[in-house]
Amino acid sequence: MKNEPTKSSTVIPVVIIGIVLVAVIGGAWYLYSQSKPATNANAKPGSTPAKAATVPPNAPTGANPPNMLGSPTAVVTVEEFADFQCPTCGSTHPVMKEIQSTYGSKIRFIFREFPLPMHDKSYDAAVAAEAAGLQGKFWAMQDQIFTNQQSWSGAPNFKEIWSGYAQKIGLDAQQWQNDIAGMAAKSRVDQDIQRAKALNVSSTPSIFINGELSPDLTAAGIRRIIDLKLQEAAQSSGSATSQVNSNK
Repeated sequence: MKNEPTKSSTVIPVVIIGIVLVAVIGGAWYLYSQSKPATNANAKPGSTPAKAATVPPNAPTGANPPNMLGSPTAVVTVEEFADFQCPTCGSTHPVMKEIQSTYGSKIRFIFREFPLPMHDKSYDAAVAAEAAGLQGKFWAMQDQIFTNQQSWSGAPNFKEIWSGYAQKIGLDAQQWQNDIAGMAAKSRVDQDIQRAKALNVSSTPSIFINGELSPDLTAAGIRRIIDLKLQEAAQSSGSATSQVNSNK
């Protein structure tokens, strides 16, 4: 009499075959999924990647003429919105001076006033700087206020301290005081604030390079973006020249 296979002896091979099939199918799916391009898990169907914040074409111009260094015809414009009492703006000030020194007339650097409500002296500081600008000394006063930020920001006699800066940089002190009390300097600050709000600026410093908000506030990061913009402009100019020559 032949030995009949037991129920357990027939089940085991079936289980092994099933396990092998699952492993094969799982491996094939893994390889397929790895070959697909990565996607953003939070992206909605039909959505596009977020773009850098840009300046709306109909945004207010801000104070005109702006506080500007460099060349008005430069192909790269760096526009900084800053608050004189903002600690980060104070620490970024040397970075922006380095950028201005490095590129000179290759860029158009514009400083915009954007005093934030949480800083009790920032609006007055902006007006003081703009009043100095009415005597052609904006950049000298801007540098004094930023460089000595820690000295005056917590002092009750901060206006007297600023008066010392005015004398140091050679302002007509009485005219400067009159301009602080007048509307011209305040109007320039208010116009810059309107531009900042139109650009949805919510923090300082905010730096726009050719109309795009820079994600990097380090000297290296800003230089990298400026160099790219200069390179793009040079290539565009070269292409246009070649096209003109080919049409002759």
